[in-house]
This record gives sequence, structure tokens and C-alpha cells, in this order.
Amino acid sequence: MTIELKGASKEVRGITHIKPTSLVMKTGHFNVLLGQTGSGKTSLIKLMAGLDPLASGQILFDGEDVSKLSTQKRNISLVHQFFVNYPHMSVFDNIASPLRVAGMARSEIEDRVQEAADILQLGPMLKRRPQELSGGQQQRCALARAIAKESRAVFLDEPLANLDYKLREELREQLPELFAGRGAVVVYATSEPEEALLLGGETALMDDGVVTQFGPTAEIYREPATLASARVFSDPPINAAEITKTGNQAELRTGVSWTLQGAAAALPDGAYTVAIRPHHVLPVRHDAKDVALNGIVQVTELSGSESSAHFQMGSDGWVSLSQGVHPYKVGEDHQFFMDTNKAFYFSPDGRLVA
Repeated sequence: MTIELKGASKEVRGITHIKPTSLVMKTGHFNVLLGQTGSGKTSLIKLMAGLDPLASGQILFDGEDVSKLSTQKRNISLVHQFFVNYPHMSVFDNIASPLRVAGMARSEIEDRVQEAADILQLGPMLKRRPQELSGGQQQRCALARAIAKESRAVFLDEPLANLDYKLREELREQLPELFAGRGAVVVYATSEPEEALLLGGETALMDDGVVTQFGPTAEIYREPATLASARVFSDPPINAAEITKTGNQAELRTGVSWTLQGAAAALPDGAYTVAIRPHHVLPVRHDAKDVALNGIVQVTELSGSESSAHFQMGSDGWVSLSQGVHPYKVGEDHQFFMDTNKAFYFSPDGRLVA
């Protein structure tokens, strides 16, 4: 099974929400849509699910043009971030609802519901109503409905966003196993780069209604094709600043400079953008070649076992993310160290060049 988009676009009252998009998504792994809120992830899912009309292009399921077919005739399942269950029905009836609509025999419905409930640990709760379940159990119910239906395509639109941290971690680990070997194309929308990396598979990076890059998740994380892709695939935001290259030297506008190596050293002299993820800008030096940066701390946060500091260096805002607890003080001049071996270099038009 494959889902292929050929120049698919979406418009609402003359405003383009999805620019012409072409890509192929397959079974056997998660197909992740990664982008910030408003980047077009949900709009693209609605196009594939048949909930919104195409402005142009085609959508093909296994080579069949489904562009004008209704959602029901596409045989898909959709799980939202909100717990969409029928409050007047039991858990059993919620899971069974699409099977009954399809006219399936009672014995097969019971078998499928029981199998899905067992997979998602809902067996003892089949007689309960959704309001008697926790948030995590309600989302499990929605996932069980998608599994029992055995759809050609399953669209998961930020399905874990409204769960607490522990439940998110638990379900995130289970999701690949839940859909493994079922033959459906699984499309998963998220705004969290870490979640995309954990799910693996292939990822489409989305920005302002455009797929900026699509391919194996780990590969595009290691080598973003554009500065826009690098920005999508970084949380906290990737640090980016203009540099001037002269010979084998790179220099920031603040006067900080370093020696370039490899492909970066071979670039023609001129203006470029250096970009480096926050966890490669640290408050302690780990290597003699690390480049020292001095900046004024603007914001500091503790998150679990990590410390982050947003600091201003000249006209550029930078972010450091490091393991452990560091005693930053807002307003202080603090020194950080950049590992330039982990830096990306982009041309003025945003293409990765080294």
C-alpha cells in the first residue's frame, strides 16, 4: 500500500494552505509530518483523508486516484489529539462502530474488537463509557478503533499531545508495535523533533504549507537540505548567524572567528550562515578546539536533568542546552563554547553547502 501525492494543494477562500506537494508514503514504517503549529500538517492530513477538497493535483492510494472519493470510500482511520469517542456508547461499541457501519458480521466484529482491546489493554473496560476512563485510556480507545477497522491508511494527528508526560512516553513506545505488519500506511503528525526521531521511519518537514524535505528521519536530521529544514528539525530552535568566510577562516559579526575544515574550508570566500543546534553550544569547554562565545543571559530554564540558557551576542540571539544544572543568572555575561565540528553552513539562499 502507498499514498502518493502529485502536486496536491489546498486553498481556503483564495488563501493557499498547502502549496503543490508531491511525495510517496509507504507501509512498513511511520511517515511523520513534522512542523510547528500552523505549518500545514493537519491540512495535509485532511486532504489525504478526504475531509477537504483539493485545489489542484491528485491523491492516489495504491495507484488508484481517490481525489474525488469521500472519506468513507477511502477506507481510512483518523485519530486526533482530542479524545474523539461517542460518550453515549460503551468502549466496546466505540471500537465496533466503524465495523457496524461497514455491515460486518457480528462474530467478526466481536473478534476484531477483542483483539484490538487486548493489544491496547482495554479488555477489562469494554463495558465502561468513555467518561469513566482516564485520558490515556480514552486515547487508547480511539487507537483501538483505528486498529480494529483495518484501514488502508491511518492518520494520527498529534495523538499524544493532550496526555501527561508518562502516558505520552508509554504510548509513543507502543505505537510502532501497534501498527506493525498491518499493511496500512501510517501518517503521524507532530510538532516535536524528538518524537519524530523516536518514531523513526521517514519524515516530511513542513513549513508554511510546504514540504521542505522528505526522507529517512535520521538522515534528514543529520543533513538538513536547507536552513528552513534545519529550523523545523530543532527544539530548542537551532542557532543561526551570518558569517564571513575569508580563506579558511569564518568570522561572526561580533568578531569571533575559527578555522574551517573539510568542505567548509573549500567554499568560495563570501557570506554564509552558520547553524548549530543548542546542545552543541555548552557552558563548559569539552575540547580545546571549541570556540568561546560570550553573551548576556536573557532567559534560563531547567527541564528535568537539562539546563537551557537563551543569551544575546551582539544582534544575534543564541541558545545553549546542556545536561545537568547550571547556575545561570539573567543579565549576567556568561561564556559558552561552540563545537564547530557539529556546525552546518548554508548559502545566502538557504541551501546546505557544508
